[in-house]
Amino acid sequence: MMITSPAFDQGGSIPAEYTCQGQNSSPALAWSEVPAGTKSLALICDDPDAPVGTFIHWVLYNIPADATGLPAGITSQEALENGAMQGVNGARKFGYTGPCPPSGTHRYYFKLYALDKALDLKPGATQDQLLKAMEGHILAQGQLMGRYQKR
Repeated sequence: MMITSPAFDQGGSIPAEYTCQGQNSSPALAWSEVPAGTKSLALICDDPDAPVGTFIHWVLYNIPADATGLPAGITSQEALENGAMQGVNGARKFGYTGPCPPSGTHRYYFKLYALDKALDLKPGATQDQLLKAMEGHILAQGQLMGRYQKR
């Protein structure tokens, strides 16, 4: 699967508006090449360069299989209009929290998973709970990486 963003290129710099130094809103994402048999999609955004270990910025699951992306500025509500559900991030809040590295340039991975079923998870799942629920059900995955350094 291919995942892209109109806000930044693969390996490119994430604009400040999607970080703690801007509106802290989620960037728009688009994807393609979702395999046949996909019943739902899941998304995890993380920062493996965080000083205390990987920091989770976004957990989103049960995205409809026919969705081709997400608009910018997804709110922090538990469930979206399309039926997708949001988990809790590393700040223990629902939805997206943007890049805010304490020092240096960090990498942020937006990982998209195509699943062969909708997940039986209520809103508020952690990344670990999502990964466990996805075991044995991943048909394909893709990722987009952006970088950010505070100014």
